[in-house]
Amino acid sequence: MTPNDLATLPRLQAIVAEAGAIGRGYFRAGDQTDAKVTWKGDGSPVTEADFAVNAFLETQLRALWPDAAWLSEESVDNPARLGAARVIIVDPIDGTRGFARGDSNWCVAVALVEHGRPVLGIVHAPVIAETYVAALGQGATLNDVALRVGDRTALRPDMRISAPMSLADAMRKAGVELDFRPKIASLALRITNVAACRYDCCFATKDSNDWDLAAADLILQESGGILAGIDGQPLVYNRMDTRHGVLTATARRLQPAFLEAITRTNMARR
Repeated sequence: MTPNDLATLPRLQAIVAEAGAIGRGYFRAGDQTDAKVTWKGDGSPVTEADFAVNAFLETQLRALWPDAAWLSEESVDNPARLGAARVIIVDPIDGTRGFARGDSNWCVAVALVEHGRPVLGIVHAPVIAETYVAALGQGATLNDVALRVGDRTALRPDMRISAPMSLADAMRKAGVELDFRPKIASLALRITNVAACRYDCCFATKDSNDWDLAAADLILQESGGILAGIDGQPLVYNRMDTRHGVLTATARRLQPAFLEAITRTNMARR
């Protein structure tokens, strides 16, 4: 990351805020979106709003970083990105399924990635008025307030955990007693909620993609946490296969305890 990249951060925040406003124009709280909804081959929904936000972000961010390649959930993938040192990774609406049915927990997620790791990241949730921002080595904020994860080192029954129901059930059967909370639609927001100390850990089953993760990954890292696979290693982005395996997001000091807990289940092998 260069000083020029840091200098672009206010402009980046303004672009992402405008993108959020575009998405919000299609959103209806507690009701079905006005946007046209279609279905992808994997059964996941995509809306007219996703495409509108994506088109706006691509125009604005390519102008901001003309040397960077592009990777977005709603764009045709160009393998030329694999040879690029820098890539813009975007999820125009993370939590589309919830967005479409009127759930306020959706966001716009943007990251600038260099050599496989994020160096700038923004997760902006316009309906709940939350904006997470991070720059490598500069810390992370939520609405301009600095973030820092908790200092616990061992599991306790009152720990607040976000996990898919299948994984929560598997952990309970394996004797792991924790306070499992309902899963919100946006994976990026689940991860940033760990950075904000609303959750002690967030789990994700396999097949999340770079665009779901990259921005939130940096925000968590800069708050003292880590997003990792079950091998405990940080993620690498901008590979040929954008998908990842089972993931944990937690404070660095708590990571060993959660990794040990997940190995008691068979989820890690799925």
